[in-house]
Amino acid sequence: MEKMADELKTETENLNPEHSMSSTGLEDDLGKLLGQETLLPKLGSIDLERELDAKSELIDDKEFNIPQVDTPPTLESILNETDDEEETFVLEDPSLLNIDNIDTHSYDTSSVASSDSGDRAHMKRKKRLPDSFSLHGSVIRLSLLKGISAQIVSAADKVDAGLPTAIAASNLIAVGTSHGLALIFGKDQNQALRLCLGSTGVGAQYGAISALSINNDCSRLLCGFAKGQITMWDLASGKLLRSITDAHPPGTAILHIKFTDDPTLAICNDSGGSVFELSFKRVMGVRTCESRCLFSGSKGEVCCIEPLHAKTELRDHPITQYSLLAMASLTKILVIGLKPSLKVWMTFPYGRMDPSSVPLLAWHFVAVQNSVNPMLAFCRGDVVHFLLVKRDDSGAIHVTKQKQLHLHYDLINFTWMNSRTVVLLDSVEKLHVIDRQTQEELETIEISEVQLVYNSSHFKSLATGGNVSQALALVGEKACYQSISSCGSQIFYLGTKSVHVMTLRSWRERVDHLLKQDCLTEALALAWSFYEGKAKAVVGLSGDVGKRKAVIADRMVEILLHYTDRTLKKCPDQGKIQVMEQHFQDMVPVIVEYCLLLQRTDLLFSQVYDKMSENSVAKGVFLECLEPYILSGKLMGMTAQVMKDLLLHFQDRNLLENMEACIVHMDITSLDIQQVVLLCWENHLYDAMIYVYNSGMNDFLSPMERLFKVIAPPLNAGKSLTDEQVVMGNKLLVYISCCLAGRAYPLGDIPEDLVPLVKNQIFEFLIRLHSAEASTDEEVYPYVRTLLHFDTREFLNVLALTFEDFKNDKQAVEYQQRIVDILLKVMVENSDFTPSQVGCLFTFLARQLAKPNNTLFVNRTLFDQVLEFLCSPDDDSRHSERQQVLLELLQAGGIVQFEENRLIQMAEKAEFYQICEFMYEREHRYDRIIDCYLRDPVRKEDVFNYIHNILSIPGYSTEEKHSVWQKALEHMEELLLLSPGKAADLITTHFNDQLEGIINNLQDQFLLFQFLRSLLDPREGINQDLIHVSPCITEQFIELLCHYSPDQVLEMLQVLEFYRLEETIQITQKHQLHEASSYLLEKKGDVHGAFLVMLEQLQSKLLMLTREDENSTQSHSIKDIEATLLKTIALCQRNSHNLNQQQREALWFPLLEAMMSPQKLSSSSASCRYSEHLKILTMQVLNNMAAFIALPSILQRILQDPVYGKGKLGEIQGLVLGMLDTFNYEQTLLETTTNLLNHDLHWSLCNLRASVTRGLTPKQDYCCICLQQYKRRQETADEIIVFSCGHLYHSLCLLSKECGLETQGLMRWTCYKCNSSSKGGKLCESFSELKKGTSTSLAQASSESALDPQQIQAFDQLCRLYRGTSRLALLTELSRSRGGERPGPLSISQGDSALSSVFQNENFQLHLAPPPFTEE
Repeated sequence: MEKMADELKTETENLNPEHSMSSTGLEDDLGKLLGQETLLPKLGSIDLERELDAKSELIDDKEFNIPQVDTPPTLESILNETDDEEETFVLEDPSLLNIDNIDTHSYDTSSVASSDSGDRAHMKRKKRLPDSFSLHGSVIRLSLLKGISAQIVSAADKVDAGLPTAIAASNLIAVGTSHGLALIFGKDQNQALRLCLGSTGVGAQYGAISALSINNDCSRLLCGFAKGQITMWDLASGKLLRSITDAHPPGTAILHIKFTDDPTLAICNDSGGSVFELSFKRVMGVRTCESRCLFSGSKGEVCCIEPLHAKTELRDHPITQYSLLAMASLTKILVIGLKPSLKVWMTFPYGRMDPSSVPLLAWHFVAVQNSVNPMLAFCRGDVVHFLLVKRDDSGAIHVTKQKQLHLHYDLINFTWMNSRTVVLLDSVEKLHVIDRQTQEELETIEISEVQLVYNSSHFKSLATGGNVSQALALVGEKACYQSISSCGSQIFYLGTKSVHVMTLRSWRERVDHLLKQDCLTEALALAWSFYEGKAKAVVGLSGDVGKRKAVIADRMVEILLHYTDRTLKKCPDQGKIQVMEQHFQDMVPVIVEYCLLLQRTDLLFSQVYDKMSENSVAKGVFLECLEPYILSGKLMGMTAQVMKDLLLHFQDRNLLENMEACIVHMDITSLDIQQVVLLCWENHLYDAMIYVYNSGMNDFLSPMERLFKVIAPPLNAGKSLTDEQVVMGNKLLVYISCCLAGRAYPLGDIPEDLVPLVKNQIFEFLIRLHSAEASTDEEVYPYVRTLLHFDTREFLNVLALTFEDFKNDKQAVEYQQRIVDILLKVMVENSDFTPSQVGCLFTFLARQLAKPNNTLFVNRTLFDQVLEFLCSPDDDSRHSERQQVLLELLQAGGIVQFEENRLIQMAEKAEFYQICEFMYEREHRYDRIIDCYLRDPVRKEDVFNYIHNILSIPGYSTEEKHSVWQKALEHMEELLLLSPGKAADLITTHFNDQLEGIINNLQDQFLLFQFLRSLLDPREGINQDLIHVSPCITEQFIELLCHYSPDQVLEMLQVLEFYRLEETIQITQKHQLHEASSYLLEKKGDVHGAFLVMLEQLQSKLLMLTREDENSTQSHSIKDIEATLLKTIALCQRNSHNLNQQQREALWFPLLEAMMSPQKLSSSSASCRYSEHLKILTMQVLNNMAAFIALPSILQRILQDPVYGKGKLGEIQGLVLGMLDTFNYEQTLLETTTNLLNHDLHWSLCNLRASVTRGLTPKQDYCCICLQQYKRRQETADEIIVFSCGHLYHSLCLLSKECGLETQGLMRWTCYKCNSSSKGGKLCESFSELKKGTSTSLAQASSESALDPQQIQAFDQLCRLYRGTSRLALLTELSRSRGGERPGPLSISQGDSALSSVFQNENFQLHLAPPPFTEE
């Protein structure tokens, strides 16, 4: 055997001439990494160059020297070929590997589809990365183990080892083959074949190796075979130690064999579903193996086992003494302890799942709540369950459920990488890297090229004749348990011709990988996530937080400098300037952002800025992108040179507002004060100028002086200010307000030690007698004067706020009094201030004087002067302004400064009615306020609300309310003239008792008419229930309406209620309002009289039509006739229902005669012109009367006419034919309806018959009541009852639930479950009626033929099948609604149609197609 291994090594080396270069190539690095059990093979120098170029990850045949294949290349492969032949790469004998289309130099990741060929279009496409790649980068690296792969293929060819079937990894890598050999490879530099265990001869006897396991110290190897044998090998010497043939039932394949942490104990699982414990002993130099059955396949087939393995550092964990074993059968999970005695600790059944899905188990120690315990992950299908296993102080084991992981794919493998990261393989051979705690998918890789080995043949036990259950064989279709082995942080995947290893990348490799993909922005974002500690699947960072951050920050600085160089190099040299700007706007803000996040402004303003300054466009973009960070306070200071360049750039680009915003947010030490002040003044940046003066020089007065110099001259000259000057004035006011309040302008606060000094400086400045460079003619107190002229109200508001903050010390009181004296001197002694401005001053003073702690003194005569000034009758201008100013003054507390009677007199004289109202309200003389409202043209309409509020709202005395009520009554006519509607509302609410008196006192008839219409018309909105009027008032209103608005009489009569019919008829007849009279007569009950009035009006209009001469063009007369006729027809139709045949004829025939008589007089030319219209109208009469008068009677009446009786039937031919057409239409309608009814009835009966004769299929084989099999007992009285709903019962069980009823010697049954559910409400109701003795009839004619409950149930199902209202119900409803019109063939009792109507149902729908016929 050793000779065979040496021979295989020699042949491999001969076949691989390049094998000697492995010490410097890719395999060298791979061997080192595998020997150290670290993450993954490093790339060779050639690979690094290829990835840095980022040309393509597709395979190029020419580049990799892959020989020509038989099938010609496809169009897609031709299009994806690159012309890059600068680099050469020698593959390890491709004919030996015999693997097509595998990128042997790199298997990095498929989560980024960088398949570009270097052209511009592909460069753009590369930026579109999947979200998980952009966020996490490439988390894992999948690489081909070329040495092992080559030797597996070589062994198959040279020594007939067969195809690989199983793999196990530890410090060595063991690969089992289909011909019974176990190949042992080292994890050294060369991946050399160490041992070749077994022989093809033994393989022919035992079959393929179906399972492998290496123990903890890598000294023993267990091999399980497809025919059931087990062998143990010494991995140091290659000797066979045990050959076990009787450990489990013969004829079953070994599916799993696993060492436990105890080297003398192993577990095996066979294709019969049984699990056995193998105990290895050595007695007297003889090696033995004892087998114990842990789980029998007869109780359920186990197809996956997983013992709990603990790392060396966790060997002392208290739970390891139990030697836990997890087993997964096809229906449940079991966790058992093998030591100290066999015990089942947990059983967990699956939910519903796909029977072909593979059960999976995996243990791992995780830290939860400050303790490390094992967690079992198990799944079958698309849901992963996590169970935390703990041992309590008593020694008992507790299992708690953790958060589940729900997936959208079926799993065939689950592997822990570490306590937070798991790797899943789905059924379409995609790897998914998942963060367990957040359940976020970090990366997805397609590994179909691995050509993974599946264990299906062993699960089907083909080597022993396929004697396994169908369920186990179905699971085996996707089983790949033995093809994937994990060791430490590595996962090995066994393909049909290769072995691949997958590891997590370190944090630095993940960042570098993104850099190689030319994804610098994503690389920086990923590095920052490492820096913040938010990244997932982090490997390679150790030490405390500070050290980790320092390491990452250094790497980010390197990337940022590289990013800066790349940004400048990649800049398009040609094209528009906008293209260059867009390029830098995409790149530069990223550099600035991360430099500031890392707090490396030294780097930003030295190396980065120096490089950016080489390109003018880049420099401009760099400076502009600093602005948002300055405004948000993230960047407070910068070097003087950068600040100077920033200001110059903003000035050149005319971004003055941006520049000002930046200056006021900057640290003053960064600014050149002289430059900034000059710049700000030239560009009118007053906020920035004030900020520099205040913060840089602690000078709070110079900005004020400069601003006053600009706005004072035009104000003193009486000129209007420009927009810019208005802005300056407003800034000046805000600045003064901020300084006096202790706030810095435009933002922040003044240092506390400077606040009193600044306040004193500002006050002293404002109250200066003269300015610094005053001319001789300058008026005193120029600054106060200027601010008062600019905006009196706002300046006084600033002073008021300042006075609020003042403390009552001596200096503050002096300042207040002094400023008030100055204000009075400036404003009262000058006539160039408006009344509004003067009023603002005195309102301000009144508010200050009204304060409880007031210390100000103001001469009272000044208030009298102001009163005279405001109430001056000589000056009619600005009346409302003067009144409003005086009102504000009084409301602010100035009332105490005036003598009230004199104030009222002057207000009345000046027509200041609001002032009068204010004074009268203080004196509670509310009745006088009504006069104020009525005399005030602006507020007249408000008097109604005022009167209503006084009389309605509590809080006023009875005497006050009565005086207001009396005053309103005296002015009632004036109120009615003002608004009849509002006055009527007021009278209804408060003067209902005086209504008749008010009406009698009104002399103006039109005003009375307007008032009564507002009062009595319900449409005006007045509540008629509050009005109590006599009928004579209503009749008086109707008479006024007949006089002033006769067109509205009829409409009004229909809505009015309180009037007498006889008197009202006399009024309408007096004014010859025929329609109104007809309406009243009809309402009285005199239908014939009402008809005669309308008929007389119709005849008169027809007579006028026949008398018109040819020249008259009264075309509207025919429309009048038509309108009158329609109203007459409507009158006849409304009343015909309640009349007998003779009374109906007395209405309709005179109307027909009236319409036909003008047509007999053919001499008039007008009649000839309108004959067609008259015929149409006559036809309309005939059509309407046909509903009430029998057709023979109409024809007989027409033929009895003396004119038509003499043979002139030609003129009425059209009328007769029209009547016949109507008759034919109704006959056709009747026949169609009858036909549809017959079809409907036939269809319903067919379905009913089919329903009640259909065979019954029970849903289950047990009784729904006792839940026992229907064959439970053989009693003569016990029968099996099956219902159409599928439920099955014993007859005795139904009788016990009172679900059976004997009628006429037959038992009638009802389904217990359907009858007790809400769906069976109708059935329950019908059945209860049946028990009482009432019968449910199918047809009204045969009341004895009742449906039994089964038929009722079938009928209900039929009704649910045909959802909708039957035609019979529709026609019954229609006939019911017209049943009173005339006798018909259907006589159905009248019911409450509103309650029982099918049309009232909100789900009613009209089906316009007949139901389908059911073929037998």
